[in-house]
Amino acid sequence: MTVRRIEKSQPTLSPNMPAWDDTYRGFRWADARALIDGLPAGGMNIAHEAVDRHIAHGRGEHVAIRWLGKTGETVDLSYAELARRSNRFANVLRKLGLHTGDKVFCLSGRVPELYVAALGTFKAQCVFAPLFSAFGPEPIAQRMRLGGANLLLTTQALLKRKVAGLLDQFPGLKVLLVDGAAEGAVSLRAEMERASDHFTIAPTDPETLALLHFTSGTTGTPKGAMHVHEAVVAHNYSGRVALDLHPDDIYWCTADPGWVTGTSYGIIAPLCNGVTSIVDEAEFDATRWYDILEQQKISVWYTAPTAIRRLMKLGAEPVKAHDLSALRYMASVGEPLNPEAVRWGNEVFGMPFHDNWWQTETGAIMISNYASMDVKPGSMGRPLPGIEAAIVQVEGDTARVIEQPGVQGELAIRRGWPSMFRGYLGQEERYRKCFKGDWYVSGDLAKRDEEGYFWFVGRSDDVIKSAGHLIGPFEVESALVEHPAVNEAGVIGIPEETAGEIVKAFVALKPGFAPSDDLKLEIMAHARKQLGPAVAPRDIEFRDELPKTKSGKIMRRLLKARELGLPEGDLSTLEKSE
Repeated sequence: MTVRRIEKSQPTLSPNMPAWDDTYRGFRWADARALIDGLPAGGMNIAHEAVDRHIAHGRGEHVAIRWLGKTGETVDLSYAELARRSNRFANVLRKLGLHTGDKVFCLSGRVPELYVAALGTFKAQCVFAPLFSAFGPEPIAQRMRLGGANLLLTTQALLKRKVAGLLDQFPGLKVLLVDGAAEGAVSLRAEMERASDHFTIAPTDPETLALLHFTSGTTGTPKGAMHVHEAVVAHNYSGRVALDLHPDDIYWCTADPGWVTGTSYGIIAPLCNGVTSIVDEAEFDATRWYDILEQQKISVWYTAPTAIRRLMKLGAEPVKAHDLSALRYMASVGEPLNPEAVRWGNEVFGMPFHDNWWQTETGAIMISNYASMDVKPGSMGRPLPGIEAAIVQVEGDTARVIEQPGVQGELAIRRGWPSMFRGYLGQEERYRKCFKGDWYVSGDLAKRDEEGYFWFVGRSDDVIKSAGHLIGPFEVESALVEHPAVNEAGVIGIPEETAGEIVKAFVALKPGFAPSDDLKLEIMAHARKQLGPAVAPRDIEFRDELPKTKSGKIMRRLLKARELGLPEGDLSTLEKSE
């Protein structure tokens, strides 16, 4: 695929990583460990690096979290106040009888108590397990059973609607309510008022379990990816170089903490880097988002392709109506970012969106476009310093590295980085299958070009095999959204006797365009011109909306199940790792 380099607006700050080549060649993980303090009594604890050490460095009164309520209220928590509140929460856990290794599940919207709870859980050396508040009762129960929940922090409304009918399945489970009390539950507010502001974090082995993130695979059975306190080394460093966070930044990560992005880069990485992190309680609303970018003077913005496409649908006028001069860096996560979205960012905001790649299992960003590096639209970028990434051909229990540029294979990372998941809870065999020798094999197909940039092709189970060609849906979708009428596209393979599979596309149009046979032929001609007839869709179907996971990713498997009349099973509840 031919891509053009795009010009970037000059940032007001020098990038934390001035030159990728020099940094990558000379980097050792010891360099990243030197950027954190470690516990005074020994070991490493996420909460200490995210909160307490800033007080020791004289930044206790700096705003750590600015919470924007959906009805207009604002709450500022300084690093000192966040330290006090997280100390209280750790003491509440101890009073309720929780010990090192016990699991604290959190089912809540984006409220200050959630962030306090995460940090207090780390301090108490318990395990933080976030749940997405839009889950239904069964996905909640399934994850709590698999995780062995000891405590659930939630709200009165969520308790009543989604949890109350499940409690008899969890004898001994303690329930803390953010906003009051109920039968069988304890008021968090009352317990926090009685708790001490002082808590001494015990020496923490870096290999102590800290986080449990559930992600679904192709079978639909959730996998509990386990991460340890040493992951903070990668969180801190990747926030510094991949998101270019500086201590005086006003940073906004729009991801929900129910997903790994909302924890790793909505809580841990920004706090470790000492920034002011904006937390918006409300759901997506384009006008509200542009107002937040302007009024809060956001300087670094980390969002998702789904949100970017929704903003693109509205055009450039809302951007022109706002003063976004404080914004200096934009990044994207969740699924591959189409080249058109990168170019749109450059044209409308005066800077590109910087895409990056990682998974729940990797725990932190592995491949990224950096502030000091030219962006190739559609590329994931280059590996984070300290990360050895490769394209491999899996052969039995081994992985053979493909050295030749431009050859498609599986994307793999050499094991040993600090945020590498340490297992799937209770599923050791499933964990072992993720590795071929020293390589973690991601399940994503990709290519590497001659300059070392990586390009996403598709999930290995999404790739279309047509007349001897291996076709990545993402490449076809990216070509389709470059047509001025197309807002979103989802591409699948349909069985065909001669070719094996043919490409079919599902397209959602932008406002002002209506489905018609002429428009379908026009879009198909555009795709053939961009991709060639062997790769372009043989059929297009217009849809008002495309099915998505709770985290906003287009569900190709659900499109395929519906197209072929197959049982959908659990497809509608699957969430691939972000």
